[in-house]
Amino acid sequence: MYQMTDEEFEAAVQDAIDSIPEEFLDDLENVAIIIADEPEEEDFEGDGLYSENGDLLGLYDGLALTDRDGGYGFGDYPDTITIFKGPHERLEGDRETIIEEVRKTVVHEIAHYFGMDEDQVDAMGYA
Repeated sequence: MYQMTDEEFEAAVQDAIDSIPEEFLDDLENVAIIIADEPEEEDFEGDGLYSENGDLLGLYDGLALTDRDGGYGFGDYPDTITIFKGPHERLEGDRETIIEEVRKTVVHEIAHYFGMDEDQVDAMGYA
């Protein structure tokens, strides 16, 4: 189990965001990307990305872009994408493996923001 410093993990998340094509990033509106050490109990109630050992790697909480109507946005709290550090560190592998899994998790959760379901995300190779 490789443990990253908070700075290393934050850099891995930022690198993952930076790897997303600009045309997709430009469409991210009213969404916050958050890093947390571990998921809270209520996080397990949502549809998140889980590792093979059942750890929650990331979670999108919000209203997908495809489900929004003309009234969305005024006074609404931002959607959140949370990336969990501890579950990534518990994955088998080295630093590079964790960085790659962070990238997959970030892309996976952003895909949910754009309205993709688990099957569509899986077909893209990000499940």
